[in-house]
Parts: sequence; structure tokens; C-alpha cells
Amino acid sequence: MVEANRSGQMIAVRPLGMALSAFLAISYILCIVGYLVLPGIPVKHEALSIFLPGFELLSWRTFLIGLLESYAWGWYVAVVFTPLYNLFSARR
Repeated sequence: MVEANRSGQMIAVRPLGMALSAFLAISYILCIVGYLVLPGIPVKHEALSIFLPGFELLSWRTFLIGLLESYAWGWYVAVVFTPLYNLFSARR
């Protein structure tokens, strides 16, 4: 349970984790769809491999790996960011 601080601005990990994970997963899917629909656009989709180990363009296996890793990154950010935000906002 998350308690509110003096200003009432505490962030809960679960909704933030779900929102960030969904955002990153949708962004990843849009990136891959963009590559498939418009392969000539000057965007380096290979750069995804920097943040998504094992990602390569393009097979079903690596697509699913990238999707799962995108989802996991959202939870990582939420788990690290939420306590930091709550700590610093409580000190105001």
C-alpha cells in the first residue's frame, strides 16, 4: 500500500509499471510496423539492439524477444523510478 505524503503526490509502482510497459510495447510494435510498411525511411531500426539484447531484424522469434524486453524495460523503469520519486517528493 502506498501512503500519501504531505502533498498527496505518491506514485504507485503497479499502475506506472503497467502504463510504461504498455507504452514501450506499443512503441516497439509501431517501430516494427513502420519498418515493414515503409522500409525506405531513414531510421536505423537496428539501434533497437542497443536496448533489446538478442533483437535482430526480423523474425517472429526476435520480434517476440523484443516485445518481451520492451515490456520488461517498462517495469524496470517503474521499479527504479517510483521509490526515487516518492523519496524525493516526500522531502519537499
